[in-house]
Amino acid sequence: MAKKMKTMDGNNAVAYVSYAFTDVAAIFPITPSSPMAEVVDDMSAHGATNIFGQQVKVVEMQSEAGAAGAVHGSLAAGALTTTYTASQGLLLMIPNMYKISGELLPGVFHVSARALATHALSIFGDHADVMACRQTGFAMLCSSSVQEVMDLAGIAHLSAIKGRVPFLHFFDGFRTSHEIQKIELIDYDVFKKLIDMDAVNEFRANALNPEHPVVRGTAENPDIYFQQREAANKYYQALPAIVADYMDKLGKEIGREYKPFDYVGAPDAEYVIVAMGSICETIEETLEVLNKQGKKYGLVKVRLYRPWAPEYLKAVMPKTVKKVAVLDRTKEPGSQGDPLYMDVRTMYYEEENAPLVVGGRYGLGSKDTTPGQVVAVYNNLEADKPKNQFTIGIVDDVYDSSLPTVDISTEPEGTVRCKFWGLGSDGTVGANKQAIKIIGDKTDLYAQGYFDYDSKKSGGITISHLRFGKNKIKSTYLISEADYVGCHNQAYVDRYDVIAGLKKGGNFVLNTLWTEEELEHNLPASLKQYIAKNDINFYIVDAVKIAQELGLGSRINMIMQAAFFKLANVIPVEDAVKYLKESVEKTYGKKGKDVVEMNWKAIDAGCNALVKVNVPESWKTAVDTKPAEEKKTNEWVEKIMVPMNRQEGNKLPVSAFIDAPDGTFPTGTTKYEKRGVAVKVPMWHAENCIQCNQCSFVCPHSTIRPVLLNEAEKAAAPAGFETKAATG
Repeated sequence: MAKKMKTMDGNNAVAYVSYAFTDVAAIFPITPSSPMAEVVDDMSAHGATNIFGQQVKVVEMQSEAGAAGAVHGSLAAGALTTTYTASQGLLLMIPNMYKISGELLPGVFHVSARALATHALSIFGDHADVMACRQTGFAMLCSSSVQEVMDLAGIAHLSAIKGRVPFLHFFDGFRTSHEIQKIELIDYDVFKKLIDMDAVNEFRANALNPEHPVVRGTAENPDIYFQQREAANKYYQALPAIVADYMDKLGKEIGREYKPFDYVGAPDAEYVIVAMGSICETIEETLEVLNKQGKKYGLVKVRLYRPWAPEYLKAVMPKTVKKVAVLDRTKEPGSQGDPLYMDVRTMYYEEENAPLVVGGRYGLGSKDTTPGQVVAVYNNLEADKPKNQFTIGIVDDVYDSSLPTVDISTEPEGTVRCKFWGLGSDGTVGANKQAIKIIGDKTDLYAQGYFDYDSKKSGGITISHLRFGKNKIKSTYLISEADYVGCHNQAYVDRYDVIAGLKKGGNFVLNTLWTEEELEHNLPASLKQYIAKNDINFYIVDAVKIAQELGLGSRINMIMQAAFFKLANVIPVEDAVKYLKESVEKTYGKKGKDVVEMNWKAIDAGCNALVKVNVPESWKTAVDTKPAEEKKTNEWVEKIMVPMNRQEGNKLPVSAFIDAPDGTFPTGTTKYEKRGVAVKVPMWHAENCIQCNQCSFVCPHSTIRPVLLNEAEKAAAPAGFETKAATG
């Protein structure tokens, strides 16, 4: 059977697979899991059928707790039922999860694992939510990449049906759920071949049904509760073998092998990391480079986390291992160690000549985890007395837990790396998703796209990280060295180091209202110096003006995307323009011919409106001529907010927060975060004002604030302060 390659993100991969096995999907949206349910709903609405020849019935409830209750009821009634969730939403499902597992109902929860609100809310990824479900009785299966999501989502459904134990299939929120990769689709015929229809029929026959009534969900007294709780042990004891068997059978069908625990690295490794989730891709990329240099390093990837099956882990762990580092993407305050570490440590508790086991924490709240941090973990293992309960990716100058990051590059040779700085809702992210899909689906190249948002979403900063290459891309971390940088908002050049890491001779494109002559006065000296000293090919384009002339408003995405394809040379520009125009027709066709043609013109303009800047020699020694803006601030703003606003919060050490361990922030700090990103500034026209206050009501940043003045206040108002006699 010919391989079907498709470019998609982790959420889409889950939706595609889970649809095959699902009769009913009970859903409620929560970031970053919402697209899974949206895609399933869309598939159902367009008449897609599952492997039973039916359209999935999708039901949106009023809360996550309601969705979990609907899953329980639907399963009890004999329908194979699925849901999708994360974070606090998953926590609201926990009471029903105990019931679903206690009644041995084969539901599947797909979870884009996300941080929980502790000292602060975080919408970003770690394993805090899924680790709160260890005691529910759900089996837990972890995927490390978009391809693994496609493969292991199927294993979760197949094993749940055969084993009568519900599954929680999880993968890293944002890093895997929203990362776009070129992956191989699994045909539904493969799932039809593997599913145990006898188990499906048995499940349906066991449903609550007035034709053959039973009592289920009773209240039990101390005389029998304990015994009946133990009676289900055989299902959990049998489950690892069921999962392993399905991994073996699926592997024969698709040519990708999996085990409950997978090992990669030197067969005689002495130092091994145990981890799960997207970090496994980064560790694998890193140890391949290190082992070529003569090291003996290894990695155990945890697939089946619950039921914990130590015999499968020991079977793949090299006999030569001396020291093991276990990495957890969660913090369990007050415990002897974080969960995965405690499982591995306990596994070796009574074993003679057991390796030394240490534990560490990484990646909380989507903190980027890089090859340099992985090297730090291996370096720690090689020490005479390795640090235990360490952290990576931060500087802990208070409790001395952190390991120093090492400077290393491990991306495969020939990988093209591009970064795009955009403004939330300007279309940059959407256009980059199109670019990734064009390159992934129309060429032989592998492609990866990851979108680094801040939590402001619309109007916030977005940094798109795109990689292309002839080799599979395992770099599940942000780009630090780029071949191409596009800055789609000129206000960013004064606020962020947008060009940091752009390689010598790389391309830099700035969307700007400034002419080539005006750049001299407006660009900061540091940017000029970097461009001149590193022979950067510098281009400007006034995409805002073009978009407005074409009637596209602030949507500059197609213009900037066409400029990227022209300069990056990943594929011939003629082909890129053709594919872009095809994608525009597919995306906007239902909005009418005028919208399609506007976007076609934007693509042509993006190719033709680029201006290459003649970089003067004087830029190598440029100094800033604009006087520094003085602002009255306080210590908190200077220490915490200013670095955060510059996108340099990653550099802040633990000591910066030692006076606010409970997450307390002072009030009134918004006034120090003026970013100057608006193309147009709202103005009050007194002559048109009917004093309805609608302008203030809809203004998202309180730029317009109606104030009622008395005569004394009006007399004291500064020059230029316009007023109008109040009505009412």
